[in-house]
Amino acid sequence: MASGRIDLDAVAWRTSRYSNGDGGECVEVADGLPGLVPVRDSTRPGGPVVVVGGTARAVFVGALDAPAATA
Repeated sequence: MASGRIDLDAVAWRTSRYSNGDGGECVEVADGLPGLVPVRDSTRPGGPVVVVGGTARAVFVGALDAPAATA
């Protein structure tokens, strides 16, 4: 049975375009894993990684791009 672990040792991390441009805390994502998007905190590159499905990421990013609702 497969372990379900994803080998992230060889992936190339890049700063997400949704990170601030001040050089502070940033979110990094890794490309090249079909259907999966690994995400990590750039200030803790050896720390935990969250892996989300591509569809879930698209919904999340769509919500970030949507104009804020006004009351």
